[in-house]
Amino acid sequence: MATPAAPTPLTPKDFASEQDPRWCPGCGDYSILAQVRKVLPTLGIPREKFVFVSGIGCSSRFPYYLNTYGIHGIHGRALPIATGVKCTRPDLSVWVITGDGDCLSIGGNHFIHAVRRNIDVKVLLFNNRIYGLTKGQYSPTSELGKKTKSSPYGVIDNPIGAISLALGAEASFVARSVDVDVKHLTYVLERAAAHRGTAFVEIYQDCNVFNHLAFEYATNRESKLDSVIYLEHGKPLIFGKNRDKGIRLRGMTLEVVTLGNGVREQDLLVHDESAAEPALAFALSRMRYPQFPEPLGVFRCVPRPSYDALMQEQVDAVIRQQGRGDLARLLDGGETWTVE
Repeated sequence: MATPAAPTPLTPKDFASEQDPRWCPGCGDYSILAQVRKVLPTLGIPREKFVFVSGIGCSSRFPYYLNTYGIHGIHGRALPIATGVKCTRPDLSVWVITGDGDCLSIGGNHFIHAVRRNIDVKVLLFNNRIYGLTKGQYSPTSELGKKTKSSPYGVIDNPIGAISLALGAEASFVARSVDVDVKHLTYVLERAAAHRGTAFVEIYQDCNVFNHLAFEYATNRESKLDSVIYLEHGKPLIFGKNRDKGIRLRGMTLEVVTLGNGVREQDLLVHDESAAEPALAFALSRMRYPQFPEPLGVFRCVPRPSYDALMQEQVDAVIRQQGRGDLARLLDGGETWTVE
């Protein structure tokens, strides 16, 4: 008997749909799409086992540009849809594509509960600190004082820190990257894909029409080494062009220090993404440029049973004890009556 031929390895081109992406020239979404297409064929998952779910916004066009199954949902509701897909088809790899407005405004409540339940979905939040699709209104992540079409005298809302919110909701995997940092974004996406549970990735993304250079401090080659810090598990928090600055924990407060003059590398905080308690990860999430270098990388990665797996265990246990259910019997049982 002939041995079946091994399946042909997938390539990024296999995940490109026939539709041309329709984003503004120079939009950071192009880079994110390219890195996702690069990572998917390396996961060893058949193309028909992927489902991409989105809400509303520029980022939410994403499912059209991937040759996988996809659902373009309504505003803020991508996570409930993804939850239903994963719970009924646990064999699928489910990804959510969302934006700072879609996820953190109308979708904020769904985000909190998806994270605390630890549903096995990958959530990519494109954060450009603006409503781009509707032409430049301020979003939940827009900084204080920012003047936009809907805040002509400056934003007075306190902005949401997406990473802090996820950690506060007990997220089991939390990370941040930048759209144009190709190598780092690829690494973070690979880590998220490997995690079992809700993997939340905030991606700083440039809206070059309505909020251009919002994250220039994290993308400019000349300045970013002094304005961002890369989180590496088990390593001290060091940054700067000359690798001469670090983050030290003094009591319950983080502070920036310069190595030398009595400050040693051993005095710096060592990053532990696997810590059971998220307190230090939360403290890192509060570090904001320009007072601090802004962290990029994996803040937290801890093992925890996923909601969908626990639900399936319950279903299987009940079936073993009571047999499979009968829907007609359920509907006709209990307190029912006939209206004459």
